[in-house]
Amino acid sequence: MTDEKRFTPFIPANQIVPEFTTRALILGILMAMLLGAANAYLGLKAGMTIAATYTAAVIGIAVIKAFRGSILEENFARTVGSIGGNVATGAIFTLPAFFIAGIWPNFFTWDHYLVSTAILLAASILGIMFASLIRRSLIDDAELPFPESIAASEIHKSAQRGSGGSKFLLWGISIGALFKGLVEFKIIAESWQKAVTFTKGGLLLKSPFASPAYMGVGYIIGPKLAGINFSGGLLAWGLMAPAIAFFLNYNDPDAVSSWETEIGRVWKDYVRYIAIGGMLVGAFYTLYKMRNNLFSGIRRSFATIGKSGNQPELLRTEKDLNVKVVFPVIGILSVVIFLLYWYFSKDVLSAAFAMVVMLLLCFVFSAVSGYLVGIIGVSSNPTSGLTVSILIIVAFLMLLLGLRGDTGIAAVLGVAAVACASVSVAGEMLQDLKAGHILGCTPWRMQAGDIMGVSGAAAIMFLIISLLHLGDIKQMTTKKKTELGKAGQTEIAYQGTNRQFAGKTLTLEEINNLPPEQQNEILGTNAGFGGENIPAPQASLMAIVAKGIMEARTEWILIITGMLMGLAFILMQVKSPMLISVGMYLPIGTSFAIWIGGLIKGVSEYYLKKNKADEATTQKVGNAGTLVASGLIAGEALIGLLFAGLYFAEIPIPEIFTKPSYLVSIIVMALVGWFMVWYTKRK
Repeated sequence: MTDEKRFTPFIPANQIVPEFTTRALILGILMAMLLGAANAYLGLKAGMTIAATYTAAVIGIAVIKAFRGSILEENFARTVGSIGGNVATGAIFTLPAFFIAGIWPNFFTWDHYLVSTAILLAASILGIMFASLIRRSLIDDAELPFPESIAASEIHKSAQRGSGGSKFLLWGISIGALFKGLVEFKIIAESWQKAVTFTKGGLLLKSPFASPAYMGVGYIIGPKLAGINFSGGLLAWGLMAPAIAFFLNYNDPDAVSSWETEIGRVWKDYVRYIAIGGMLVGAFYTLYKMRNNLFSGIRRSFATIGKSGNQPELLRTEKDLNVKVVFPVIGILSVVIFLLYWYFSKDVLSAAFAMVVMLLLCFVFSAVSGYLVGIIGVSSNPTSGLTVSILIIVAFLMLLLGLRGDTGIAAVLGVAAVACASVSVAGEMLQDLKAGHILGCTPWRMQAGDIMGVSGAAAIMFLIISLLHLGDIKQMTTKKKTELGKAGQTEIAYQGTNRQFAGKTLTLEEINNLPPEQQNEILGTNAGFGGENIPAPQASLMAIVAKGIMEARTEWILIITGMLMGLAFILMQVKSPMLISVGMYLPIGTSFAIWIGGLIKGVSEYYLKKNKADEATTQKVGNAGTLVASGLIAGEALIGLLFAGLYFAEIPIPEIFTKPSYLVSIIVMALVGWFMVWYTKRK
């Protein structure tokens, strides 16, 4: 008798209980949109995303229990809700690259909305179709532990015994929202910085950002990984930026009016290219370390289609979407994707070729993604590494077909966007299917529900990231124009590289009549995608690599220097070269705040170890802390999106203090840290 026949799910296959219900579906779609927005906010600002599974599980359990629903309804709502976070991953890793690469100078237009939504929707449904084809091969593999799937299923099981965790999540959301509100209303300061100058140079001292979301990320990834990420920030801001600024101004240091500004400029213009090189090596090194699992996943992907079996003869718990539905849907999606590539490349042959290559690569890498999720979980799945691999392959193929310049860059980024969303969604779908397998859910119902979940998330995702982008630009440009007006300056001499404004001097009134992105360019406010507040590191990586290959004029010396640095990290046996490089790319206030969150987790772990807590207690405290941290992220994201909308609408935000004290921010962060340790331990 096989292991598959011996396995008995929590709800047996012959037992019929409510699962795909209207209330569970509506709740799941709402969570997909909400958690997708939260992950988009976090990923664009911190360069990291978190698995939405646990948050969706807790919310789903709390709401469905109130209606006396079944455990399978709870799982269905979680499945549909968690997939939104992966639609966000596909969006934030690639769509901002169109702006950063200069393909979409004005990011938000309705044409761009329709194209982006079509990309996300087609790619996400494609990932679900691929996941349905390879489900049995991966889910039934006893060698794949699926750690996050088991954890999610245990949350549902424990809720049946009355031990829910919604109170931890709600506390975190409330604190995160309140904390963010204090910052936005200028009751407490977001950051502090001061330049320490010497004879021919300077150092820039910067504080951690007062951000509950960053602290939450640090708590979730733990002190070791948070420390590795912060080490990248120290390398960039404590070594490279001041050293390069020193040598650039060695012969005339008096010409530097502000070392704060100069070190920031050097980091933006030089150090971040070095970080891109390190990220590139880190991505491929991550794939190299997983090479055995990658090849296993590829072999499985070609051997699994014939295992779908005769659907009517299967048990309820083994029924996927029928292949008679799956393959026609893949065919329709292929046509949609071909039309999208034709839109980007303006060439039928290139579009057809890119579509065929993309289908093959997406199928293979969806299987790889699912296999990696089975080993390390969604949170550690190297989606950016898989995507940049596809991007590089397609970029060189497009060169062979004769595409160059903006058209070639747009085509390559279009392929990368489809691949990223498809691979990311497939990995999450397989994780959810494994949790459903343990609980006794019906696979085809979960797959159908996820199609509706990704539809809801895809419909709003471009609007969400546009709101963050334009809201940040309007906030920063308005602040800059107000400062100029108070100083009596009415004209700006343009000093950038945009040919439209080269050599021109514009009045503030003329600047006010320009689109937000052009105002940002002229005023030099460094806002929006790729700026200080929304660095979007993965999208920047995609843009730089695509542009570098298609135009062969990127600052390759800096990128190659970064690649050699990444190689040095590997030779030093650094645990995560990619994480160091991301830390270099981010503002140090971000990585510093993440490290603070990691330290809070370290204090909690030290306390438990000192008091000789047993394994069960340690796990309970860890789970409670993770839920509070997830709430901090969600709370800041929700309020952050609200304020972004107010800035976008140019609604004035009252400022309680002109220059709030950062000392108060330190006290607030300390209180949050104390609460996370004390409350989770106490409960």
